[in-house]
Amino acid sequence: MLTVPAVLALLGALYCLFTTRSALRVSRLMPVLEKLSPPEPARWPRLTLVVPARNEAAELQGALESRLREDYPDLELVVVNDRSTDATGAILDEVAARDRRVVPIHVTELPAGWLGKLHAMHRGMERATGEWVLFTDADVHFEPGTLRRAVAYAESRGLDHVGALPSVWPGRPLLDAVIAYSLRTLLGSFRFSEVEDPDSTAAAGCGAFNLVRRSAYERTPGFEWIRMEVGDDMALGQMLKSYGARPAFLNGRRLISLRFYQSVRHMMVNVEKAGGIGALKPPMVIAMALAMLAGELFPYIAVALPQPPWALALALATCATSLATSVLMNRWQGQPALPALLVPVGAALTCGMMIRSAVLAMVRGGVPWRGTFYRLQELHQGSRFRLFGPFVRPAGPGSAAAPAEHTQRSPA
Repeated sequence: MLTVPAVLALLGALYCLFTTRSALRVSRLMPVLEKLSPPEPARWPRLTLVVPARNEAAELQGALESRLREDYPDLELVVVNDRSTDATGAILDEVAARDRRVVPIHVTELPAGWLGKLHAMHRGMERATGEWVLFTDADVHFEPGTLRRAVAYAESRGLDHVGALPSVWPGRPLLDAVIAYSLRTLLGSFRFSEVEDPDSTAAAGCGAFNLVRRSAYERTPGFEWIRMEVGDDMALGQMLKSYGARPAFLNGRRLISLRFYQSVRHMMVNVEKAGGIGALKPPMVIAMALAMLAGELFPYIAVALPQPPWALALALATCATSLATSVLMNRWQGQPALPALLVPVGAALTCGMMIRSAVLAMVRGGVPWRGTFYRLQELHQGSRFRLFGPFVRPAGPGSAAAPAEHTQRSPA
């Protein structure tokens, strides 16, 4: 008869086998942008960067200047100041006055039935003139040559959408441990290795880098159809693929980078929106978080309990495998190795944040994001992305009814 510690060891080993296999498959199959040397196109297509920005005064100027240092031949930056209450607007106007490639748009009001970021991206897309459009967050920095390399890769392979995972600048140890665990879990959960397979429903995007061919975007219902999707980057990727776009997803380490969060507390507040992801209702978020936490911690708990020698050996091997995989994935992403060794801490904090966000969403009846409060009902009604299965498409022309009106406030 199996003892409780032995059962924990077995369950932990199975979970580790699944996550390790998925992570290693991604690291083996996902191209690394900095290693690619695609041929230059005969003509460089016009490229527009659409940058939604809300209260980004701390990072905006440096991030914009990193993009303006790019030597891309035909470049336009459409920066959308989304109702900022800090110096974002003034910084944007100052940069635009110095460089005519920068087109500033100032949004002062949010229409009913829209998430703020989606509305800003929609406004930016309306103004963009490029054959290619890169949707990228305001705090993202690019190394010189990144845009040339990405566009050349997309053109040489006949792609319509290229998403890329950025490097995250090192911060405090606990924060880095949370980010290491979160990224490893993300890479192992969303079938990134199947994104290029046209027969698979797997699709992905990244808020830091979503490069889209305009003609492919114009075949879709556009941002208006996903205007209430909290996971906007993933929904955009799924929408594009469901309408025939050829996608790819790359590791953008060292070429694309950002400071993700300032502290664990800052991250905890910012991920409160996760409790309102339409495709995953709060109880499901809680269940997923508990399952993830159990799978990660079972081997460590089993090691500390009396058990048969074979179970102890299995638990120790599982812990070692988990730590080694975590380090390997961090190095593959261009991140420091040390925080990856804090797997139990990273898992506990990450899953705790997920549970907290779901509980708060249920208590409040919605989630705050970018200065606006959204009710769960409207977020669920506006959800298009599906974790498993095909993207939710409109039933017909004009069938995308506007979700219920949101509330322009922050909860107490």
